[in-house]
Amino acid sequence: MSRPLIRIPYTDLFPPPQPIPRTANSLPGAVAALQEFLLSPTPRDRNLPGSTVVLTGAGLSVSSGLSDYRGTNGTYRKNKTYRPIYYHEFLANHEARKRYWARSFLGWGALRGAGPNAGHYAVRDLWRMGLVGRVVTQNVDSFHAKAHPELSTLELHGYLRAVVCVTCRNEMAREEMQGELARLNPRWDEFLRAAVTEGAHAIRTNPDGDAEVPGAPYTTFRYPACPTCLRDPPDAGGERATVEVDGDGAWSPTSTAGILKPAVVMFGENIADRVKQAAEEAIDGAGRLLVLATSLATYSAWRLAKRAKDRGMPIAIVNMGGVRGEEAFFADLDPNQTGAHGVRVDMSTDVVLPALVKELQQNPFRRPLAVEAQGKEVPKEAVFRDMVK
Repeated sequence: MSRPLIRIPYTDLFPPPQPIPRTANSLPGAVAALQEFLLSPTPRDRNLPGSTVVLTGAGLSVSSGLSDYRGTNGTYRKNKTYRPIYYHEFLANHEARKRYWARSFLGWGALRGAGPNAGHYAVRDLWRMGLVGRVVTQNVDSFHAKAHPELSTLELHGYLRAVVCVTCRNEMAREEMQGELARLNPRWDEFLRAAVTEGAHAIRTNPDGDAEVPGAPYTTFRYPACPTCLRDPPDAGGERATVEVDGDGAWSPTSTAGILKPAVVMFGENIADRVKQAAEEAIDGAGRLLVLATSLATYSAWRLAKRAKDRGMPIAIVNMGGVRGEEAFFADLDPNQTGAHGVRVDMSTDVVLPALVKELQQNPFRRPLAVEAQGKEVPKEAVFRDMVK
């Protein structure tokens, strides 16, 4: 595969963080600081129910059995030669697509069998208490949607639960795609079944759902064409596109359309404008930002934290290890503040968040003034528009 023109940003570890406030270096101290952060009026005078927006990353799903990218044991640390497929490669190269779908076929079972962990459910509980109103996630595993379906979540980088045609944009469930991949590749399916049966399927799955078997003959792998384009080839540039398959229904390289890709934003692919706008609206409509389990190495996430900082919003970060440019997010903080204006915790979210929820449940707090004044319960339906579909 040719050398990529796009560099993967920040694959080395960031400098270790300093706890903010200083007492946040212990679990009780971290919980106390986060309590004060969530319950204090904000400088923007938005003491509203759910005025905190949550921004999450791959580290939140580590306890679910998935790997992260840049953590101490993340993909970029454990495998120095790893790099994801790039969008331009996927579109232009039939062999690259074979490799992608073969690896995805092997890794799908691990992702399908995993689910939300204590960190995801803690976010749900904070929402039920009226302390969180919106979630923006970089994760593509759909664990947020499973843990708190009532709380709409903006999936900034898309989702692995579906595949989408690059021509007609129609979607197919990833589970249906898995069945087609198994049918078209019986020897690969036999290998995968045997590995699972024998308990040898200890293939490490990357955050984007793929896995690798060294020496695997990816060139033999086949993948299906978009069924919609196959039935009714679309027009492309004033000419009828060509969608051809072999005798078993596998996409043929003589085709000019009908390529299926995961419904995620690949490296080198732009986030849709409507998703960017929705993410910005999530920041602009909140009073504070809670960053969970992400190093903010990708610009799409970092710019949201920067937007929050520029708008004068208090920021709390719970992440094991350093974060991109984090010193700027806590610049000019009063050294005597105890959490209301900023928090930095260097601990796992599946430890800190459940402890925070337990403390809040055991020590009832005064509901946000706006809720009490209206005499209403915290709404069960989130006001944030659902960008899942």
